[in-house]
Amino acid sequence: MITATPTGVEIDVRVIPRAKKTAIDGVRDNEILIRVAAPPVDDAANDTLVEFLAKALRLPRRSIRIVSGERGRLKRISIDGATADQIRSMLGGR
Repeated sequence: MITATPTGVEIDVRVIPRAKKTAIDGVRDNEILIRVAAPPVDDAANDTLVEFLAKALRLPRRSIRIVSGERGRLKRISIDGATADQIRSMLGGR
């Protein structure tokens, strides 16, 4: 779920688009479950996901990129400048 890298961390995320609001909804199958309000059209869900993570971690958008799964629900996200502890605190002890 959370893997340390030389520049930060990589996380496994399951995205559920078209939610009422964008929020973290726990962990499922060893992946962080994030519901996004945007539809999966024209990269809107991906953009919303990156923006949400940037705000939650107080990092610039350029620090966050989708490494794999850009067109699917399961994604691997690289976050430069973040630590595993920051990700865990973002999950709120889940």
